[in-house]
Amino acid sequence: MTTSLTKRELEVLKLIAQELTTGQIAKYLNISIATVESHRRNMFKKAQVQSVVGLVIEALKQGWVKT
Repeated sequence: MTTSLTKRELEVLKLIAQELTTGQIAKYLNISIATVESHRRNMFKKAQVQSVVGLVIEALKQGWVKT
């Protein structure tokens, strides 16, 4: 599967992979919690996954994040 994420989605994804909470990500990026959740939903759809674990697994497969 080849899926492209936006620059902001990649930023959010990298912070998710670092185990930051939605609130921490929002504060770090100076965006609202609702915006973080929106990015997360968009990534779930693009990666065709249903959980954060699935998202991180797909991110590793796609090379979006490094271990």
